[in-house]
Amino acid sequence: MKNIQAQESVLELIGNTPLVKLNHITSGMKGNFYAKVEAFNPGHSAKDRIALYIIDQAEKKGILKPGDTIIETTSGNTGFSIAMVSVLKGYKCILAVSSKSSADKIDMLKAMGAEVHVCPAHVAADDPRSYYEVAKRLHTEVEGSIYINQYFNELNIDAHYHSTGPEIWNQTNGQITHLVACSGTGGTISGTARFLKEQNPEIKVLGIDAYGSVIQKYHETRELDKEEIYPYRIEGLEKNLIPTATDFDKIDRFMKVTDEDSAHTAREIAQKEGLFVGYTSGAALQGVKQFSDEGVFDENSVVVVIFPDHGSRYMSKVYNDQWMEQQGFMDEETRLHSKIQYVK
Repeated sequence: MKNIQAQESVLELIGNTPLVKLNHITSGMKGNFYAKVEAFNPGHSAKDRIALYIIDQAEKKGILKPGDTIIETTSGNTGFSIAMVSVLKGYKCILAVSSKSSADKIDMLKAMGAEVHVCPAHVAADDPRSYYEVAKRLHTEVEGSIYINQYFNELNIDAHYHSTGPEIWNQTNGQITHLVACSGTGGTISGTARFLKEQNPEIKVLGIDAYGSVIQKYHETRELDKEEIYPYRIEGLEKNLIPTATDFDKIDRFMKVTDEDSAHTAREIAQKEGLFVGYTSGAALQGVKQFSDEGVFDENSVVVVIFPDHGSRYMSKVYNDQWMEQQGFMDEETRLHSKIQYVK
């Protein structure tokens, strides 16, 4: 057909996500603040980038062949992206998912045809029931399978080095002074930071970690302190292990945020900026607030914060009043904004 303007598939829509100025929620802070909104990817998260990149590389190297099975460990977003790419490329998809992942995420994985194994969240990384170990076991059991292993896959970093980093550099016309991003596997912050610091070594890279995670202390001491580990609620952010997909040398500082503050900030982003983003996006902007309180930014700062995914994946959590009540997170301000009146 002639003159039809269409993409061959949704895979062509991955990347080139918009940079959106934050006008209201950052009021009173010194600096200029912009959000890299990864929910505009077709799979609604930054993980589309690594799913497509890693699978393409596996195909080029002959590691992945028609009819093979792709196996991965995921808190939900990577799994959805891999399932989406697998559907279009004709691969089977098996995912080991943390029980901390929202019901919305798990249902979405099933909707994309993935086989899902839900594993207990609060067990040691080397426990045979952990989602890390379950994925490894499935890889040994399923003939013709590959294990993406995003936590320890250098291609996780490369995907963002070749896409997210150049996009932010071009979108800010090279004026970015600070990058703020959450660190889970570390691929997003590390790959983006590598590219940006090659362009300008003076750019400060600020990572966001959660209480209950070992990442910040490891960055400061290069020692894994298991005393730091305790249960947390933010999906895909913190870790109880040290991923090799995190390039700690490219990150200047970490800031820890709480589950409660991050939940409120996610809601605040929606209510003040009209951006319906996920729990980790709330954590990222909460970190920006805390860095601002410390005087990290000045009037000339150009701060880019990565919002990793879409709020629709958290309808049973941070955007659910009952869940917020159960966690003890509801306050009067949140309650006012969440009010519903039924007309009889």
